[in-house]
Amino acid sequence: MTLILPFMYEMVGGFDIVHDPKDISFYAGLLLTSFHFLRTLTIMQWGILSDRIGRRPVILIGLLGDLLTFVLFGLSKSFGWAVVVRCLNGFFTGSIVVIRPIVAEISDDTNRARMMSMIQLMMNLGAMFGGAVGGLLANPVNNYPWLFGNSVLLREYPYLLPCLFGSAISLFGLVVGYFQIEETLVLKPRAVPIVSAASETTPLVSEMQREEGRCEANTTPEPLSRWDILTPTIIRFFVSNSILCLAVSMQNQLYPIFAATDFADGGLGMDPRTIGYTLMLCSFFVLYLQLVKYPKDVRKYGTLACYKRGLLWLVVFDTTLPLLSNLAKYMDKSTDIMTGIHGAMLPFLKSCLFWGYLMVELFIRIHGEIMVYTSGNIIGTNVAPRRDYLGFITGLQNQITAITFMLGPLISGYLWSWSIKHSFPYPFNSHFAWVLSGAAFIISWYITLKVPESVNEFASGSKDISDDTSLE
Repeated sequence: MTLILPFMYEMVGGFDIVHDPKDISFYAGLLLTSFHFLRTLTIMQWGILSDRIGRRPVILIGLLGDLLTFVLFGLSKSFGWAVVVRCLNGFFTGSIVVIRPIVAEISDDTNRARMMSMIQLMMNLGAMFGGAVGGLLANPVNNYPWLFGNSVLLREYPYLLPCLFGSAISLFGLVVGYFQIEETLVLKPRAVPIVSAASETTPLVSEMQREEGRCEANTTPEPLSRWDILTPTIIRFFVSNSILCLAVSMQNQLYPIFAATDFADGGLGMDPRTIGYTLMLCSFFVLYLQLVKYPKDVRKYGTLACYKRGLLWLVVFDTTLPLLSNLAKYMDKSTDIMTGIHGAMLPFLKSCLFWGYLMVELFIRIHGEIMVYTSGNIIGTNVAPRRDYLGFITGLQNQITAITFMLGPLISGYLWSWSIKHSFPYPFNSHFAWVLSGAAFIISWYITLKVPESVNEFASGSKDISDDTSLE
């Protein structure tokens, strides 16, 4: 999904549907929402299908769909075509729901947290590198005329090259998955006893069969009711997590639009390639934060505490990043006065200040997202009341996430477009969408204050989680 973010603003602005540049963010939000709309409708169905035909076929189908839809999106010449293709991409991407059940099926209590952390590492690296590739390869005829200047195809379809790269990655995953991935879902067939010739004295039920029946009766757990599954702890965490995901989806939509919008309208005035550079730099932060810092933090503070800390980091990011646009505009206004003092050093100093500020902000963002996402995935596994309900809890969490990621881009795109069209004072100016996103993180953090520390361990029906009956 992040592959298209750096060039999405420029791409949507080139469609005939946009008549006012300040409306671009709204239509960009619609484009992102179309992806999550189909993903929301199908994500649970992919999980159910994987329970019937296995995890491996579902992953392979999803990769094949990614391969085809990336190419089709790169051939977009109209907004309607782009929306339809993104819907198809969302349909196939719903298959990602089977990743966490696979990890749960091949891991145990000794390595589950580490393996969940590796999932988030791969997703974060993919998101950062995908965004970098999308920005660096977009519009190659203009950006790299010495290499692609004579390409008629890429001149006609300026965003095809990054999409072809995305298809190549999907093809690689499809080949590796077909030859290397083994099925993790084990469906044990019901044993059929071999019956020998019976006589009048042969008992209808043998002693062994009676003993097996008693053992099965003793070991097969009773099904849980809806309220036994959705304990107050689970409800609190899911409400907090849903608000968090809504705010993150708003943030993910806002950053590339904020970066591409002109200084005069409260943005940073970057082109897709520069946005790609910023996302590429984020990938280095991911490696350090996910592999080095997060494991230390989770051992020192616990999973729930890391989740709370991540929320507060994201509040800081939403509060301070929009100030960078104000800082840049102030530096431009002060150029004439300061030129005589600093001479040729002024552009260099301004550039260092601007990029230093931005790198600190992106570090804060990546730090917060790694803490909330990795911790949230672990907690989402830990709160399952029993192992046989792990798939249901995982699927429910993914369904809630998909719904919020469908709504977030639409909300933030509309709010950004509305705020830059008017001249209202703070917080209703270009900061408005950021302020609401930060407020959502604060609400999510407040809800987690009543989540018990027992979610730091895989519960499997422990008393601390299942006996918590008060929502007050």
